Amino acid sequence: MILRHIRYLQAVVEHGNFTRAAEALHVSQPTLSQQIRQLEETVGAQLLDRSGRTVRPTDAGAAYLEYAQRALRELAAGQRATRDVGDLSRGKLRLAMTPTFTSYLLGPLAERFAASHPGVDLEIREMTQDAIEAALAADGIDLGIAFHGARGAEIEQQLLFAEKLAVVVGHNHPWNGGRPPIGPQQLEQTPLALLSEDFATRGHINQYLRQQNIAPRIAVEANTISAILEIVRQGRMATILPQAIARQHPQLRAAALQFPLPERGAALLSRQGAYQSAAMRAFIPLLRSLSADMA
Repeated sequence: MILRHIRYLQAVVEHGNFTRAAEALHVSQPTLSQQIRQLEETVGAQLLDRSGRTVRPTDAGAAYLEYAQRALRELAAGQRATRDVGDLSRGKLRLAMTPTFTSYLLGPLAERFAASHPGVDLEIREMTQDAIEAALAADGIDLGIAFHGARGAEIEQQLLFAEKLAVVVGHNHPWNGGRPPIGPQQLEQTPLALLSEDFATRGHINQYLRQQNIAPRIAVEANTISAILEIVRQGRMATILPQAIARQHPQLRAAALQFPLPERGAALLSRQGAYQSAAMRAFIPLLRSLSADMA
């Protein structure tokens, strides 16, 4: 049995059809069917149900695929390990972040890493926390930066720093400048531009508002942080975002709250037992150094 057999089986299950799978694999349908039969003979079980209009895995096929895909992930990690160069003259690091972290952490992080290791390609993806954990488990990425409290059993997490949320306003907003901390009633009366409900940050904000018995005046909802910042820069509306964002934008200010929002832990996520490339080993201390500046 060779890896080709497993990849052929994956393709048939993915496409649900031998003809489409053969086209995707650039092989003839008889060749594909023969390879699958050889695999079934080697395993000693029928792996595919061919009786319907769509080809589906049998119970044995589904169980076999689960272990085969896990083996393929480990083999892919092994290939990366053999290509790994200890002196970091070349290499690749696949990193994912949740959107709020890309808005203020990605820029300085990518700049420092590129300056220290110009031969290493840094591949960045912006994903939800659930998607990051799924990608780590599937070996689709090497590291993730998200919130502390990962749910996946295969995911390891290392606390980086405490992220502080704050009311963020533009230069022309009445709350810009040295004024007393903003109380719940004032926050309730000002128009807010907030991230949409699909953001984890919005859930954290909603919980805080409920705890303070605040019925907010949500004037605008947007699904990008850049849109929220552009609206707030105009001066009439306020928002609630990580305080670090305001520090990086000279046109914005973080206004103090009488009752501050609870802090959230930023965490480095990785797959348990995954191979650590030279690029990963170089990246982690650099990230920790930058995280110390965020604290």
